[in-house]
Amino acid sequence: MVKIRDAFKGVEGEGIDPGHCLIKGRCLCKSFHNSRSRIDILKSVDLEIGWGETLAIVGASGIGKSTLLNILGTLDRPDCGELFFKGENVLLYDDEKLARFRNVSVGFVFQFHHLLPEFSALENTMMPALIRGDNKAIAKESAEAILLRVGLGDRLHHRVVELSGGEQQRVALARALVLKPPVLLADEPTGNLDKRNSEKVHELLLELNQEFQMTLVVVTHNLELAALMSRIVTILDGKLVETD
Repeated sequence: MVKIRDAFKGVEGEGIDPGHCLIKGRCLCKSFHNSRSRIDILKSVDLEIGWGETLAIVGASGIGKSTLLNILGTLDRPDCGELFFKGENVLLYDDEKLARFRNVSVGFVFQFHHLLPEFSALENTMMPALIRGDNKAIAKESAEAILLRVGLGDRLHHRVVELSGGEQQRVALARALVLKPPVLLADEPTGNLDKRNSEKVHELLLELNQEFQMTLVVVTHNLELAALMSRIVTILDGKLVETD
């Protein structure tokens, strides 16, 4: 089995000043329409996020937190605006190039793990590498390494239904990080866990942020998790507001 540190050598952003801008959103707008009206969720939002930075997006339900996160991860496109990743406007990519960008550059973790129940922890974690085109042996080696790092070395071949809720979310985290993306986006990553397992995932997120120098952006209602981030923002009337 490959050593953890060796498996994660060459993480994109290693040695880069953490203050250097990784993601920059300019004038991001997003609206939703129903049969009677238009709801403006994001109104010309500007946001800069540095290499290795940790950022929490907090606030009431429905204010646009997840919408903003999905735009930052290119799961959704804004109605207007620009989104730069390492200085390049990724919104100019066609759908195929954007999908490749997401695969290698952005890890996602959601409130619900979205694992494939018929597969093992190892097989689920290998998926992004296989999608990228890695051969099975390389994908397996990378998946084993990150699963060991998140504390699941003895659960590699257990199917999802045989894992606890906390273990399932750690598999989801391992899957998100198996390709060593420079940014991890997490939408309520502990919203479905009890306090004990939530605290374990909080601790793990911060450890991985430090070890891999990855940028971490978290949408959360959990004020304890938000307080662990270096910055906290909320959305007020469609605008982004820094929180003390």
